[in-house]
Amino acid sequence: MDPHLLRTYVTVARLASFSEAARELGYTQSAVSQHIAALEQDLGTPLLTRRPVTPTAAGERLLEHAGPLLLRLDAARADVARMAAAPEHGLTLAVAPTALGPRTLAALPAAGVTLRVLARDEIPAAVATGTADLGLVDGLAAPSDPLRLPDVAPLTTHGAGEEPVCVLLPRAHPLARRTGLRLGDLVDARWLDAPGAGLPLAHLRAANGGGGFRPALRYEGTDLRTLTALAAAGHGLTLLPRTAADGVPGAVAVPLVAPRVVHRVELVHGASLRGAAATMADRLLERA
Repeated sequence: MDPHLLRTYVTVARLASFSEAARELGYTQSAVSQHIAALEQDLGTPLLTRRPVTPTAAGERLLEHAGPLLLRLDAARADVARMAAAPEHGLTLAVAPTALGPRTLAALPAAGVTLRVLARDEIPAAVATGTADLGLVDGLAAPSDPLRLPDVAPLTTHGAGEEPVCVLLPRAHPLARRTGLRLGDLVDARWLDAPGAGLPLAHLRAANGGGGFRPALRYEGTDLRTLTALAAAGHGLTLLPRTAADGVPGAVAVPLVAPRVVHRVELVHGASLRGAAATMADRLLERA
């Protein structure tokens, strides 16, 4: 399949409009229609209904393949461009909010840094496509176990640190005086669902080996201070690395004692590192 045709198809399906896709891609509407017709002819099946513009069953299946395929192409282009280009003096670092701990802050260069706080699932793609030089992703893991990251491109990962995790509770919560909490005892508690800022509830379910952990409130953002304020105000519990949970006004951080998991941070980068990115990686891994 011609990737130009595939990219046009994905844009039309996303916008549900031939004219809007033409405007975004810089083509005429006639050219967009020709791209879709050529792709449908190549695959031997209709991919879109026209009124309204929606994917057919075959089109939906193609969309499942198209995202990873186009991402791989963008990643290959970015990887070759990095090798051919002169070393950059600046550094773009993509981080999950809870990965930006004291160790990372201490390793940052004094100048020339662009910091992008992203949802953790977006970071490998940002590094793969060259919109970030380095990435820091995090999650729950057994001690010394690597994280499971999406396979978006050939990326290199290094463990950059581990620390205990705590449940953040309002100061007046009945469990706030405990010296430790078991995750299995909190399955039916009120939880904050904040996949972009805190540790996702899916990680808790996986660590506990089952379901539960129903959200009382969903926060769609990446600001850690907002998340901790919601927890302190009693809108739900959240699980955080100890350094992020300690010292939150109006809240208590109680260590998680079972199961035996840690908050793990991993450094993600492409095949080669040069300039400021190499220096930061060396500092961070030396501290780890």
